[in-house]
Amino acid sequence: MSRVQAGEVSLGWREWGRGDVTVVFIHGNLASKDWIELAAPLFPSGLRVIGIDWRGCGESDQPKPMADYSNYSMQQHAEDMLAALDALGVKFGHLATHSTGGIIAARMLLMQPERFGSVFALDPVSPLGMAFNADQINVFRAMMASKQLTRTVMASAASSLFLPESLAPNAIPSFREGLEEIQALFERIIEQTFGVSEGIWIGTPLNLTRERESGELKRRMPDIRHPHLVLWGEQDGWIPPADLWAMAAVMPDCRLVFVPGIGHSMNLELPALYAGYFGAWFGGRSK
Repeated sequence: MSRVQAGEVSLGWREWGRGDVTVVFIHGNLASKDWIELAAPLFPSGLRVIGIDWRGCGESDQPKPMADYSNYSMQQHAEDMLAALDALGVKFGHLATHSTGGIIAARMLLMQPERFGSVFALDPVSPLGMAFNADQINVFRAMMASKQLTRTVMASAASSLFLPESLAPNAIPSFREGLEEIQALFERIIEQTFGVSEGIWIGTPLNLTRERESGELKRRMPDIRHPHLVLWGEQDGWIPPADLWAMAAVMPDCRLVFVPGIGHSMNLELPALYAGYFGAWFGGRSK
């Protein structure tokens, strides 16, 4: 296990490849750097890809949450990532994000715009944030106490891996045949997810709701000038496509692509396809 000191916390990290072009992967909520594990061997040879676990996730420290969960805010995660890159000696790189990693990256880009080049965003939480009501947050509380519920909810984030009828209410998610390697990673991810901090389980939906309510990043979207390729799986029930259209309409250099037959997590559902998009976007760059 490799760890890097980022201010007050030590974060788990991993790298794939030794190329001259650096890409930093920012994972989503209840997740980790491991979500690109199956895709990474298929990335172009000229890339060095670094995955860093958020505080509270994966192999990173889990600070005790403050009463308002402010030490697990999107701004805090962004500051952690920048501090980790400082410690790793990464002066310039590109960003690949998944889900909530998208809004963390937005804050990183606004804080240090000169440090980053292009962005590849998979089903991102946009700078608009997201709104969670009390009932939805209570689902996260219930997930903390039930591995079966956690598995069911996480299956909805990788829907194309499962038989459609098994994703119906009160059903038990069942994998399609022929997915042995992906299935093994998914089950390992569930064990990992069940061990994240309360600051992630509860803090993330609360802090994303605060982002939505404040409108701060919405107002600043025109300032995010970095080239973006945004992918949205058309079976994704988590990210509202209207939010992504808003990104594409307001951000100066943002291309939106809808991908049929895939859910919220192409990096897990179809690693080879994810690696293809990843390589087409980042491959061949000189830095």
